[in-house]
Amino acid sequence: MKNIAKAEKNRVLPADEKKLNSGGRVWVPVSSSALWIPNSKMRSGKLAVSGKTIMLLCITSFLGGSLFSRRIWTQPNSEMDTDLVIPTMSNNEKLRTISRECDLKCKLAERNSGDIMEEVIKTHQVIQSLDKSISTLEMELEIAQKRQIDSQNSKLDRASNHRSPNKAFIVIGINTAFISRKRRDSLRETWMPKGDKIRKLDKENGIVVRFVIGHSATPGGVLDRAIDSEDAQYKDFLRLDHVEGYHELSTKTRLYFAKVVSIWDTDFYVKVDDDVHLNLGA
Repeated sequence: MKNIAKAEKNRVLPADEKKLNSGGRVWVPVSSSALWIPNSKMRSGKLAVSGKTIMLLCITSFLGGSLFSRRIWTQPNSEMDTDLVIPTMSNNEKLRTISRECDLKCKLAERNSGDIMEEVIKTHQVIQSLDKSISTLEMELEIAQKRQIDSQNSKLDRASNHRSPNKAFIVIGINTAFISRKRRDSLRETWMPKGDKIRKLDKENGIVVRFVIGHSATPGGVLDRAIDSEDAQYKDFLRLDHVEGYHELSTKTRLYFAKVVSIWDTDFYVKVDDDVHLNLGA
């Protein structure tokens, strides 16, 4: 055996089987595996590493590299996931912010619409008040003009009365109201003359017949204008400076007698109501 070992030791490798590298190691084929063997080991005749060990080292290195590469590749995925989650959360927050802003704008729009409606209502009320003020001023102007005319007429009447009151046989005052137009028309159609006949009755017979009425609570209003138009048509009214009312009849009667006495000098002063029919022929 010693001789065989010495023979193996002293055996020279062929040129294609014996190669030296730069590190001084010899490439020696061992069974089916190729090994790097240092010169010192070759000299000693012992192998440092077997082929199975090398295979185990290769497999271990491959598995370790696989695990390491898998860990490296899984880490960015988690980072990417976190990067994806963060924008999603920010989008939700943006949506919430936008919805809040929309709610605020809607509320502001509702408030603005409510304010606009209030302004429109206030403007309408102001216009109505202005219309009322204008109508009131027009009525006051008409009343002032009428009072001025009445004052002028009363001055003329007083002047004529101071000179000489009109002579008459009888003065008949028919107490009437604003709503008694049908009664007045009934008297005109029966015993009370109208138009030229009533003037002829005044001058020739000395019989004076007049409807006695004052004015409404709002002088120059619709009621007063209706009486003015009726008086312009028939000329048979005696107007008093008195506010018409059921509880003012006694005052109206007193003012009637005071006025007719100042206008006519007669033997008889009569006051009747508009629902009484007289028989002048008797």
